[in-house]
Amino acid sequence: MASADRDQSPRHRRQVILCADDYALTEGISEGIDQLIDAGRLSATSALVTARHWPRHARRLGPRRPRIAIGLHVDLTLGEPLGPMPHLAPSGAFPRLRTLIRNSLGGRLDEAEIAGEIARQLDRFEDALGHPPDIVDGHQHVHVLPQVRRAVLRVLAERYPGAKPMLRDPADSPAAIVARGAAVPKALGLAMMAAGFGARARACGFATNRGFSGVSPFDDGVPYARELARFLQRPGPLHLVMCHPGHPDEELARIDTLVARRRAELEALRADPDLPGRIRRPRRDESGRISWDGD
Repeated sequence: MASADRDQSPRHRRQVILCADDYALTEGISEGIDQLIDAGRLSATSALVTARHWPRHARRLGPRRPRIAIGLHVDLTLGEPLGPMPHLAPSGAFPRLRTLIRNSLGGRLDEAEIAGEIARQLDRFEDALGHPPDIVDGHQHVHVLPQVRRAVLRVLAERYPGAKPMLRDPADSPAAIVARGAAVPKALGLAMMAAGFGARARACGFATNRGFSGVSPFDDGVPYARELARFLQRPGPLHLVMCHPGHPDEELARIDTLVARRRAELEALRADPDLPGRIRRPRRDESGRISWDGD
């Protein structure tokens, strides 16, 4: 870990929820995340159930649940929906993020259609693992977009009236974002897009993280270990750091622009001697519900 982080006082060295996104996107990504779970170097992973690998990869992820929280990575921009979406995906493929943002800001999304797809993704998650997600977030943070966030909260509240999953709030305070110095414009833009989501989610009875980092410019000239040290600075009281580790493979190169960077993240997360002591571990009660209490 960088010396700047080591020099922080104990008060500022809170443990964080370290979550690896995109489980099941490709074989290489799932393999890399599995390795980090087995090494005790992750708190959570978030799964893309729209990916063709999901049912098979879920069989190896499920037994690891005692050591990790498993989340649903709601997808509205990558690949194909699990059912017909004539408004959002008339061609059978999800739109690009830019199109989704533009339509959500303009109030042009069909919320009932969005809600139906979220329900299908929850069904596929539960069919494979036999339990609800511990955390719900969104691929490219789509779950906080206008209209989408209303559909997410409505579906989850109706489906889980008792023990609710944690929801990821990808916003943080401008002061903390600027202090970290990591992808500041991008992180501030995301915080603006997510404004109000956390408060609304908590008002609906959902737990959320309190503090968020991991937004990166994905500049290969900046070592990921240095970025990770920045992400761990100025943590909130229940801070969540997202990451994107994995082994690059041919399939990933065909469907995503983030390829070599994933190996760099995987190697840094495996090598950091301080990391196991910096991350929170999920504690489950007899019902399987997670508590993140304690540093």
